[in-house]
Amino acid sequence: MSIRAPRKGENYELSVDLNSEYRDKRKDAIKRVIASMTVGKDVSGLFPDVLKNMQTDDLEQKKLVYLYLMNYAKTQPELVILAVNTFVKDSEDPNPLVRALAIRTMGCLRAEKIIDYLCDPLQRALRDDNPYVRKTAALCVAKLYDLKPELVIENGFLDQLRDMISDSNPMVVANTVAALTDIHISATSNQPSDSTSDPAVFSITSAILNKLLIALNECSEWGRVAILNALARYDAQDDKESEHICERVVPQFQHVNGSVVLAAMKVIMIHIRNVRRDDLVKQLIRKMAPPLVTLLSSPPEVQWVALRNINLLLQKRSDLLANEMRVFFCKYNDPLYVKIEKLDIMVRLASDSNVDALLSELKEYSSEVDVDFVRKSIKAIGQTAISIESAAERCVNVLLELINTRVSYVVQEAVVVMKDIFRKYPSTYEGVIPTLCANLEELDEPEAKTSLIWIIGEYADKIDNADELLGIFVDSFTEESYQVQLQTLTAVVKLFLKKPDSSQGVVQRVLNTATKDCDSPDVRDRAYIYWRLLSTDPGAAKAVVLAHRPPISIPRTTVSPALLEELLGEISSLASVYHKPAQTFVGHGRVGADSVQRKGLEISDAQKALQTVVAGQQAENLLDFGDDSTQDGQPSGLAATQILPSTPAAANFLSGTSANPLDDLVSIFGGMETMETSAGSLSTALSPTMTSLSSPFEGFGGPPALPSQPRQNAQPEEDLLGLF
Repeated sequence: MSIRAPRKGENYELSVDLNSEYRDKRKDAIKRVIASMTVGKDVSGLFPDVLKNMQTDDLEQKKLVYLYLMNYAKTQPELVILAVNTFVKDSEDPNPLVRALAIRTMGCLRAEKIIDYLCDPLQRALRDDNPYVRKTAALCVAKLYDLKPELVIENGFLDQLRDMISDSNPMVVANTVAALTDIHISATSNQPSDSTSDPAVFSITSAILNKLLIALNECSEWGRVAILNALARYDAQDDKESEHICERVVPQFQHVNGSVVLAAMKVIMIHIRNVRRDDLVKQLIRKMAPPLVTLLSSPPEVQWVALRNINLLLQKRSDLLANEMRVFFCKYNDPLYVKIEKLDIMVRLASDSNVDALLSELKEYSSEVDVDFVRKSIKAIGQTAISIESAAERCVNVLLELINTRVSYVVQEAVVVMKDIFRKYPSTYEGVIPTLCANLEELDEPEAKTSLIWIIGEYADKIDNADELLGIFVDSFTEESYQVQLQTLTAVVKLFLKKPDSSQGVVQRVLNTATKDCDSPDVRDRAYIYWRLLSTDPGAAKAVVLAHRPPISIPRTTVSPALLEELLGEISSLASVYHKPAQTFVGHGRVGADSVQRKGLEISDAQKALQTVVAGQQAENLLDFGDDSTQDGQPSGLAATQILPSTPAAANFLSGTSANPLDDLVSIFGGMETMETSAGSLSTALSPTMTSLSSPFEGFGGPPALPSQPRQNAQPEEDLLGLF
């Protein structure tokens, strides 16, 4: 039961006016109720009073009452049943607007108590003489299917909808297609396989195809989008049919609505796969360019959506906008998100014929005030150099000019880009290295530092003072970020392998620091591996560290080919904007208020996982490092290590006879053999003059004298890795 408003306040005054004997006063009160409802005030207590004003000849007042009913029908399901008689009466009104309004409102109420009363009025509306009522009734069938699918099938509404595809009015056809598509999606989301036996599945035949193509040019933009989406789902019988569809859809490129244009693009991109005539393919591609360019004159938000879709189209058809580079030049008032998308597209469109104009534009962008945009622009110069070999030298010259500006973030991004250019064209632009090294003091970002360190290490044999430059980073090794430490470690080892005589001191210093003073396990592990390589087999170290690396390249697509084909079938939807499949960000099926409530009552996966962890903690303390056994006799904590030698794999490993090549890595931390054999071996293995480099394990955090007996004799409390 509804709670009556108290006898004071705004709701009480509205209640009095709603029951007034004067028509104008009642209408004004309804308007004030709707206004309060719109701003979020709770006026559900006035439900009975508003309901009394439902029977009126005033169409405006009736619309307001219907709007109120749609909003509060969920909270007042008992009272909604009182409005059924009026709905049924209105569905037979002489005025088609009233008939359509009644059907639309009954479909929107979503109250189970009146669903059964909706069937008869809906049957009449689907056969109504007025097309406006028919098109409204078509959408109502889809809403009813969402509430109670079996009711729609039992009453034959789906068969009536399929008959309505042949309707003489194009808007009725468009709404019918939209309703059938909606029902099809809802039905197939519950059962993934498209079972043709399911009456809810909307299968498009050749006869339906012709009717859709006829209605396409005559309906509204919403109807065109619905029909185009249906055409995108159609599987053409042969190449002639695909050509026919493409020719009929091409005129939609001239539509003023961007959604219609993109939906038409989707249909063309899907059906062009079956077109075998090269001249027709080129003609279609040529016709796609002007509408895409026109979309770029839209507001920034629409422009960004268009750019994301254009990016996707270019990954499939790189020649689509080959002559339209200048259209994507950034304007001064473009938002950052639009500028970044334009940069990406400009790099995709770069070719020998337009690279000079592109470089001039990118150089101009590099003097902007927006730091993020400047960085992206410099990165685009590097991408251009990598993708167009003939323009690489011009790109390098532009980067040198930017480095000479001495602007910190410009210099740092340019150094990062130069590293990529060196990886693409090794030993080609070595004359640039002195300029890069001269700007060492300007670098304070980890990525820029790692890039310069990589360049110094890669060309250490051609840089006279490479040991001094790397020594700067070795001196501040513990203060640098982990990625700088890793790169410094590798670069110093490269330097040692190329100049062993002059770099013994710096390599020993960096290995000692990395193994003793660094708190990153990744850095320590790499230092141990390098030390092990250098101390046992310098030739292997050279083969590993100085191995030939293939030149890098920029992938033509940002997604896999299979995913690209899927996304091209989703153009003009969110999937094509995010460049992700719809299932990654949209749940399966529809989520209504009632299903959300049901989900709230269920235990979530996270809660179940948490309960599992709690149960595990109750069964056994995961942090128990004691030597005592559990109640059932199974060892726990460190006591579990007692059973280690009893397993075959562990016995082989501990005896040093394991066939697994990865097992040897563990011997870095305390091997299966005595460690005295490797002590001091680095100096004898690499250079007779390198006497200062002592045992690689001297001074570690572990005990100075490591055990020489086999690991089987280890006590349970002993550290298995030999680190502590």
